[in-house]
Formats: sequence, structure tokens, C-alpha cells
Amino acid sequence: MAYFGPDLLRDLEDKIVSKQEELENWFAEKRATLPMPIYGSVDIRDAHWKVAVVDANQYPAGFNNLSDGDIGRHLRESIGDIRHVHIWPESHTRNPAYSANIDALQEILEAEGYAVTTGILDVESDSPISVQGAIPDLVLLNNDLSDGPLPDLGVPVMPPPQMGWYQRRKSNHFRAAQPFIDAAAELLDIDPWLLSANWFVSEEKCLEKETCRTLLAAEVDDFLSKIQSKYDQYGIEGKPTLFVKNDAGTYGLGILEITSGEELLHLSNRKMNKLTYGKGGVDAIDFLIQEGVPSALIWDGMVVEPVAYCANGRVGGWFYRANAKKGEIANLNTPSSIFLSPNAIQDDSISRRRNHWHMLVAEISMLAMAEEAKMTR
Repeated sequence: MAYFGPDLLRDLEDKIVSKQEELENWFAEKRATLPMPIYGSVDIRDAHWKVAVVDANQYPAGFNNLSDGDIGRHLRESIGDIRHVHIWPESHTRNPAYSANIDALQEILEAEGYAVTTGILDVESDSPISVQGAIPDLVLLNNDLSDGPLPDLGVPVMPPPQMGWYQRRKSNHFRAAQPFIDAAAELLDIDPWLLSANWFVSEEKCLEKETCRTLLAAEVDDFLSKIQSKYDQYGIEGKPTLFVKNDAGTYGLGILEITSGEELLHLSNRKMNKLTYGKGGVDAIDFLIQEGVPSALIWDGMVVEPVAYCANGRVGGWFYRANAKKGEIANLNTPSSIFLSPNAIQDDSISRRRNHWHMLVAEISMLAMAEEAKMTR
């Protein structure tokens, strides 16, 4: 399937350039009223006719893929003038890529002058954690807490443990993001649909109940019809696609691509098992049904999507996820994906898009993440 449509983002480039100062002032005003996340990352899809964050990670695990940028400076602005930072990682540190991520994060922090230790520590009741007899000033959480909440460590913890996947929902992020998207779109005088992927949630294991699945299939078809009307409005060729995801975080698992409600009625056992399996073997209960945004960014014959790494609410570094085995609408986050630095992609149009539209939606997503954190306290 191929998607064709006008390059609306290119046609609207003058709008975002002319409104740059207003946007910066708007962001500064919003950041001043919110507890900005110490760090986070977002996956972005650019179809030429729309740009959208399709996933937002509070505990990013790809610092080893960054090759340049200001992530260290932004981290220091968030952490402040302390001495000892302890990184609390995931338990599966035998994964070489994840270990490289922790090593890279440690190096970034040490370059900013912090004393950095890493590891999961024993927690004693009524006593602060310590590392070789020293109590850290801050625990930097790099564990998404899918297995459950963190015990009281007796020292400050960032990001807030309440943002762990044991209770966070993907839909909370997109719900929190929409008012910011609407406000930015109004400032730019554009349709908010051009800056977001539409979505809704199926709750309470609906996919496992035949009567509920029938109603859900009708809801999916209605949802697809609404997206099709947007395609017609903007002259976009191609059939709308939806992604069904575990609303409690997928960790790259259990993502299903559908183009009709009927497909939900005839799910094979293999697809159902794949969809309902969560990280750590925890069954999925609620599902985020999200508009698929094709990627029109191609480099060296591969579909690519930008990934922004942020700290203190600001983008501090980029890399591109690329996948030669996947098409423009597919989920690129599979074992066949590779990671490219911005310097490896010598394309001025992609650079301009990154500095304007991609930056815009990434930093809107950080406002949304801050709003989430405020609501979960």
C-alpha cells in the first residue's frame, strides 16, 4: 500500500518560521507552570501531510544511540547542583544494548561533573539507600516499573515512580497532549489533526469477549471512516490503518496493525496471544487504538522515523530508527531496525523538518508528560 498526498508541512513551513518567537514564548510560559520531566523520549512519524508523536517514553533506554546534542546541559539544568547521582536500571541488564544505554547515560552525567553509580540496591525499612556507605543525592530512575511500584528509597527519585507502567497508560499521555496540540495549532492557524494521531481506548479485555469485540469492530469502522474523511479533505491517497497497542506499555511487544473492524472479529490465536502478552508476561487489559501515521522519510532505501531525546522539557538529542524490512506504515521498532545519527542522514529537507515540525511535537509531548506527572502525584 502506498500513501500519497501534498507535502503540507513544507507548504506550511513559513507559518512555523514566522511564529517561532511566539512559539518560544508560549513554551516558556507553559514550562514555568509545570514540573518538567527530567528526561523522556518520543517516537515521531512524519507523513509529509502530518507529523505526530506516536509513543512517549518516560524512562528512555537508547542514550547509546545519541552522538551529539545538548542532552547533558539540559539534564544539568534539571538535576541542579548536587554531587552524587545513582542510576536505578532495569533488572535485565544482561541485554547488551540496554547495558550500553546505561553506560552512555553514566558518561553523559559524569561529563557534567556528577559522581555516578549504577545498580539495583537493597532497600531497608526506615533507612535511606546507600552505595558503599554513601547516600546518593538523587536516584535517576531508568526502570519503567512494569513489575510494580518502587519502595521508598529515602532519597529524591526522578522521574517520579508514579509514572511507571504498573499504573501509567499511554492514553493518559495523548489525553494530556491534546490541549497543548490544540493551542499550538491555533497559534499556527492550522488543523490540529496535522500535529497528532487520533486514538481511542478499548477497555476491560474487550478483545477476549465476543459480544464486546463485535461492538468494538463497529467502533473501529466508524473511527476509520472519520480518518478517511480527513484523507479526502486533504487529497491523501491510501487506506487508513490503525495500530492496536497495550495501553499499559508495549516495550515493542504486542502491536497489531488493522485496516478494518472485521479483522478484529477474525483474529487468529497467534495474533491474539501476541497482542495480549505484555512485558514480564503480564496480560494486557486495555488497548490503545491509534491512527497509523505513515513515514514519508526515506534514507538509503530505508523507512526512517525520528526519535527525540529530551531533558528538562527540551530536545537535547536525536537519532533515527531505520528499517529496511518494513514499509512506510509499519512499526519500525523490531529486531531488524538500526539507528542512525542525524549526521549520517545528509538531507537538508529532513534537517529542516527536524528543526521545526519534529521539534515542535516533541516538546509539546514533554509538556504533556509534565501534565501526566502532575496528575499522578
